[in-house]
Amino acid sequence: MKYTYPYCIMIINLIYKSLRRIYNYICQITDHLICWWLFKGNNAHVKSFRTIGTPYVMVAMEGKLLIGNNFSMNNGIKGNPIGCYSKCTFFVDRNATLIIGNNVGISQTALICHKSITIGNFVKIGGGVKIYDTDFHSLNSKIRKSKDDLNNRIEKSVIIHDNVFIGAYSIILKGVVIGENSIIGAGSVVTKSIPANQIWAGNPAKFIRNI
Repeated sequence: MKYTYPYCIMIINLIYKSLRRIYNYICQITDHLICWWLFKGNNAHVKSFRTIGTPYVMVAMEGKLLIGNNFSMNNGIKGNPIGCYSKCTFFVDRNATLIIGNNVGISQTALICHKSITIGNFVKIGGGVKIYDTDFHSLNSKIRKSKDDLNNRIEKSVIIHDNVFIGAYSIILKGVVIGENSIIGAGSVVTKSIPANQIWAGNPAKFIRNI
């Protein structure tokens, strides 16, 4: 009798995991179909992708979203359980271009493109990372009060070269260029360009060491 309770727990656990496996398989198919529809509906050009969960996609009529081969993304907590529940966000404004290369992986990432964001090949972007190529609002307080606010915001292209790894919850701001193979530590705020083959971290991000 002393083995009855642990045995029951083991059976329940086995049933739970079997049902979860079936559920995840169904979700995988459904997520892929929904994501395909979101990309096609926004006239995004995607070669091949894998997704867990579904993203938020908004591409203006004159905007361009181009994604290469073997793109993978995690939306919400299930795909990358590090405590971030957000979906991936792809926002491309009018006359803006967001380009993502081959073999790129992102998790719960926000890519907000008002001018130009270019991400190279084999780039890894951690959970909750945000990449902005704009200040969103004017830096002049008087203009921010007026209807001309959005027309006076500063926009500068962001470029992330091949093999870059951006740690979770980092923020990449307008005009930043990150060199090939460089690493951004978790929670960093990157306000200026970073050379190739270096590690930077902090708020604002500072040089840590060469790779």
